[in-house]
Amino acid sequence: MDALRRLSLRNRLLLGILLPMLAVIALNGVVLYRQALKAADTAYDRTLLATAKSIGDLLEVERVDGRTRLKSTLLYSALEAFEADNRSRLYYKVIGFDGETVSGFEALPAWHGRLPQKGPYAALVDFYDSHYGAVPVRMAVLLQPVTWDGGQGMATVQVAETLELRESLARQLLIGTLWRETALLGVIAAVVAFVVHRAMRPVQRISQSLRQRAQGELSPIEANDAPRELRPLVEATNQLMGRLRDLLEQQKRFVRDSSHQLRTPLAVLKAQVQSARRGDLPAEAALAEIGQTVERATELANQMLALAKVAQLRRQDDAPVTDWAEVVRQLALDMAPLMAERELDVAVDLQAAPVRAHEWALRELSRNLIHNAVKHGPPHSALTITLLSDGRHAALTIADGGPGISEAQRQRLFQPFSAGDTRSGSGLGLSICHDVVLALGGQIALENRGRAGAVQGLDAIVRLPLAAAAERESTP
Repeated sequence: MDALRRLSLRNRLLLGILLPMLAVIALNGVVLYRQALKAADTAYDRTLLATAKSIGDLLEVERVDGRTRLKSTLLYSALEAFEADNRSRLYYKVIGFDGETVSGFEALPAWHGRLPQKGPYAALVDFYDSHYGAVPVRMAVLLQPVTWDGGQGMATVQVAETLELRESLARQLLIGTLWRETALLGVIAAVVAFVVHRAMRPVQRISQSLRQRAQGELSPIEANDAPRELRPLVEATNQLMGRLRDLLEQQKRFVRDSSHQLRTPLAVLKAQVQSARRGDLPAEAALAEIGQTVERATELANQMLALAKVAQLRRQDDAPVTDWAEVVRQLALDMAPLMAERELDVAVDLQAAPVRAHEWALRELSRNLIHNAVKHGPPHSALTITLLSDGRHAALTIADGGPGISEAQRQRLFQPFSAGDTRSGSGLGLSICHDVVLALGGQIALENRGRAGAVQGLDAIVRLPLAAAAERESTP
């Protein structure tokens, strides 16, 4: 089995085609040989019958001591005319009316068979295979009526022929046919090898093109002339290369953004440490500034890691069913101290919302939205967290009492590092939310809430498909 796996596609096709054909040819050879022997028997049995009739025509009747007996004056030399060539021999025996041997080879085995009900010849003759001593022979038994004055009787004439000539003819027919079939097999093998070689040219060109590619080149494979059976493999390879290209691009973008965004807080942190060493500020104030810088850098690093993890979420399709309401309820409890610090009037209304998503993704989405609402809402304002379900979708609405956003801000807030206020955030929170929602097949919107033309707050609305509805839509 291992040796078969190591064979090339051309050799596998050749084996798969030629081996069954060899088996068919072998079986056909056996059947053909038997048919050739049967045909030879049919042809040469006529000669045996003619020999038996010639012997029967020469039979005579004589009376000896008042008894009637059969007489045969045929000499064995007279049979030479019926022998086809020197490779075969004829033997005969004539049996009289009372079962006595009249002439011929007495050791020739007697006939104990029956005449066929409907033979191929208009004669009382039976043909069968037998042995004369240890030599296989073909036997013809003819019942020859004999009449004379005053009576009639039935003589039995047996003629046997050795099988050399018949077997030689059958072998000649078999060898001639096998030569032609072998030649045909060789032609088929050559045609298969040629066709497979031509069919594998696109594969060889693709392989050569891939080997000659520069490192990191993941452009799609051009294989317009590839056979139809090969196109699914080419398409799957192009899809894989596309995913690898996206993954590499995400990694490059992550490294680029990380190096760019972390450079500033690290430079500020370095300057603050140097200033503290020189004593430009009191130690307490210097440590407070350093702590704030470290906190912002830590938040930025955590958000960038979350953004990278969300990129992986798009390639996962085995998410479990999670109750979104429980995630939001737990987050509201965890962020209660921050809400109390800003003295917000919080109202929470949550309905059960089973969605197909990882819990960490729902937590990251909900935490960023709630944290933004708490941070941007003025102190003593209202904060409403609502999660409702309509049977197909679950809608999370977080309404704050902040100043809202302008149209220009709405267009770029979902882009990385595009914070509305660069002094209060890194600009990654809404980008993370946007990527999570897209990966989960939902929608997100930021809408100003107002009355009489005055903005009274901002509503962050997220809609995700419920797990049951998503499964019904995916079922064919």
